[in-house]
Amino acid sequence: MDLAAISEELAELEGQISDIFRALSNGFQKLDKIKDPSRQSRQLEELTDKMRECKRLIREFDRALKEEEGRNTPDTNRMLNEKKQSMIKELNSFVALKKQYANTLETKRVDLFDGPGEDGYAEQNVLLASNMNNQQLMDNGHRMMDETDQAIDRAKKTVEETVNVGAETAAALKAQTEQMSRIVNELDSIHFSIKKATKLVKELGRQVATDRCIMAMLFLIVMGVVAVIIVKIVNPHNKNIRDIPGLAPPVEATNRKLLWAARDI
Repeated sequence: MDLAAISEELAELEGQISDIFRALSNGFQKLDKIKDPSRQSRQLEELTDKMRECKRLIREFDRALKEEEGRNTPDTNRMLNEKKQSMIKELNSFVALKKQYANTLETKRVDLFDGPGEDGYAEQNVLLASNMNNQQLMDNGHRMMDETDQAIDRAKKTVEETVNVGAETAAALKAQTEQMSRIVNELDSIHFSIKKATKLVKELGRQVATDRCIMAMLFLIVMGVVAVIIVKIVNPHNKNIRDIPGLAPPVEATNRKLLWAARDI
């Protein structure tokens, strides 16, 4: 296609659409190599999003083509319309391919849930039933009913076990909750005891400090008395020491000396 004959907008839209077509082609080739149905489903969703984007761009291309139709030559308009139809056909081919893969994935899901060869088993059962007599049919019906009852019993046991496990879990959670409550209460008691002990330690500290001050004062008084006694022993004629109560010489002895002196006179 001659890009010089079309506008820049149309050329840009055509380039974006071509890029999406290449991505779709590569995506479907990659889809063939994927074996996992879930991954195939995700890949198909991504390709579907790309197809939606491509459809939007083709509409934009058609809108721009109609706006520029009066400015283009008839040959250019014819060429652009053919290009638009070609892009629509190519997109439709990818849409059909997407539907084919989607149907294949849906068939795989049905086989996964219904089980392999279910139709074959049903046909075989019909053939076997047509060859059975009444007694055999009754025996087969009783056997199927027994199998159904056993399946129901197994389901009941599974439900009972589930209920028991739930009850045990609830009881364990309740016990753990009670244990956590006790731990919280014990932590509160420990915290209160620590606060009380801290307060007692502070009071003891203040009491010890007061006792130390009293003992220091008593120690100073005792040391002062001892010092005075030592000084009196060393220098008994010190007048300053005589004036101290309890350390001055006795008054009666002095009076006796005075009386003896008067008698001699």
